[in-house]
Amino acid sequence: MGAWTCSRIPLVLEQPPLRKNIPEIMLLSMTLYDRNVFFRVEIGIAGGFLILAGILALQALPACPEAMAEAVKRSPGIIQSLAREFLAPNPFVPFASLAASALFSLAVLILIYFFFEKTQAPEILFITLFVLSFSFEVMRLMTLLQKVWVIPSIYLLLASRALLFGRLFGIFSLFAAGVCAAGLEVEKQLNVILITVFVSLVVTLGIPIDILTWDSSFSMINGYLSLFRMVETVVLLVTMASFFISAWSRGTREYAAISLGSFFAFAGRNILLSADTWLSPLPGLLFLAAGLWLICTKLHKVYLWL
Repeated sequence: MGAWTCSRIPLVLEQPPLRKNIPEIMLLSMTLYDRNVFFRVEIGIAGGFLILAGILALQALPACPEAMAEAVKRSPGIIQSLAREFLAPNPFVPFASLAASALFSLAVLILIYFFFEKTQAPEILFITLFVLSFSFEVMRLMTLLQKVWVIPSIYLLLASRALLFGRLFGIFSLFAAGVCAAGLEVEKQLNVILITVFVSLVVTLGIPIDILTWDSSFSMINGYLSLFRMVETVVLLVTMASFFISAWSRGTREYAAISLGSFFAFAGRNILLSADTWLSPLPGLLFLAAGLWLICTKLHKVYLWL
């Protein structure tokens, strides 16, 4: 009986070719498991800030009228600039704004976690860091609590710098998402995050803060306010341009919508964080939610095949 012979043919599973519009280095920068761990940590931090706000709410709320009466100027927001002569600041709006910011941060982080749990999108990690930055608005409670308790000035200064750090870190994180989308080749996303933290921290420590004065949003007055606004504007323009460059260079029109979403997110952020009248919080949240919805849905569509 002849021996049976069979040739061994290796089984090769066809894989979809790597799209040239998504740099390979970006796809390999962080595993899904590692990124999802980041998501869970961010959700935990946002939840902690929200719980802290809830615990301190009853103590802080009665101090709102006194704190508003001692505000040295109106907050520099879009709504305040348009309706400064018609709408007076309401003492309870800043508290509603910071509480809404903390709640919004936690809710959106949870939604992004489930929406992108199995989707590898390098930019989404930086988007979640932008969302996490809204939790730092809870630090504005220190302006109210100093009217209730005797708080050492060092704690007021630390809270003010933490608030400023959160705001800087948020806009730089959204900027990092735009640069990442434009094709900046980075070995690891963690490196970009560390650089963003370092830059935000250096700028925060270098800006003078007057803990004895605050504006109508209960934010302590800091130096170089006009320079800070200019930095925000430049970051917004570069971020939008980066996403437009991605749309053109990769032939992916979704990035044009993401650029528009970043504008809505910046505008909503400005309105919400500077709110001191009841006309501001809802439009701010709507603009912010619309911008993040555009960013997340279009990013998910770009990377859905992975």
